[in-house]
Amino acid sequence: MIDTHCHLYDEKLYSNLEQIIINANDANIEKMICIGDNLATSEKSIKISETYQNIYATIGIHPHEAKNAPISYLSILEKKAIHNKVVAIGEIGLDYYYNFSDSDIQKKVFFDQLKLAKKLNLPSVIHCRDAYEDLYTTILKSEHNKGVIHCFSGSVEFAKKIIDLGFYISFTGMITFVKELEIVIKEIDLKHIMVETDSPYLAPIPYRGKINQPAYVNKVAEKIAEIKNISLEEVEKTTTNNANLLFNKIVQ
Repeated sequence: MIDTHCHLYDEKLYSNLEQIIINANDANIEKMICIGDNLATSEKSIKISETYQNIYATIGIHPHEAKNAPISYLSILEKKAIHNKVVAIGEIGLDYYYNFSDSDIQKKVFFDQLKLAKKLNLPSVIHCRDAYEDLYTTILKSEHNKGVIHCFSGSVEFAKKIIDLGFYISFTGMITFVKELEIVIKEIDLKHIMVETDSPYLAPIPYRGKINQPAYVNKVAEKIAEIKNISLEEVEKTTTNNANLLFNKIVQ
C-alpha cells in the first residue's frame, strides 16, 4: 500500500525517522510520498527521498504560505521538478478557513502552480478548505486535469464534480471519526479513491490524539473496506493502483 501524503520532515517524525520508516515497512507500506508545502520543506522532501528508496517527494507552495512566495518561486519549482524522485506539484490549493494568506493571493499562486503542473505534465496535490467553488473554478480555468484532492472533506456533489475533471480524492484518518464522510465513501467508486495519513496530523482511531505516522494508513484502508463492505485486499490493491497511475514517476 502507498501512503500518498505525509510530512516526514516535520520534527515530530523527523526526530525519529529511522524508526518511522521501519514501522511503515513492518506494516507493508511499500511507498510513501513526502509532501512539500513551501520551498524549504520541498527541498527537505527531496533530501529525504534521496535517502530512502521507497520515499518520493512533491514540491509546492501551500495556500498558508502563498503570501510568502518569492517572486522567483515558479522558476525554482520548475528546476526542482526535474529531480527523478519529484512526482507532483503540491501541496497547493485554497484555504479560506484559516485565511493566513489573502484569498486573491491564494488564487493567483494556486493558478500559477496548476499551470506549472500542466506544463510539466505532473499531477497536483491539492488542499481545499471552505473554498470549494473557487477551487473548482480555478482548476477549470487552468485546464489542468490531473491530480488529487487530499484529505477530502467535501460533499458527494463536489466529489463527483472534481472526479469529472479527472481528479482523485484521498482520505485520511478523519474517516474513522467523522461520520459525514461515510456517505462520500459509499457513493464514490473505489477507482477514484486514494489513502493517506497526512502525518503527523489526523491520526485515526485507535491512535487519535497521538502522533500520526505512515504505518497507520492501514487503518484508513480498513475503514474504507468496512464502509463499502468489501475486502481489505480489494481496497489495498485498488488504491495502490490508483496512486501508481496518478504518480506515474513512481513506477518509471
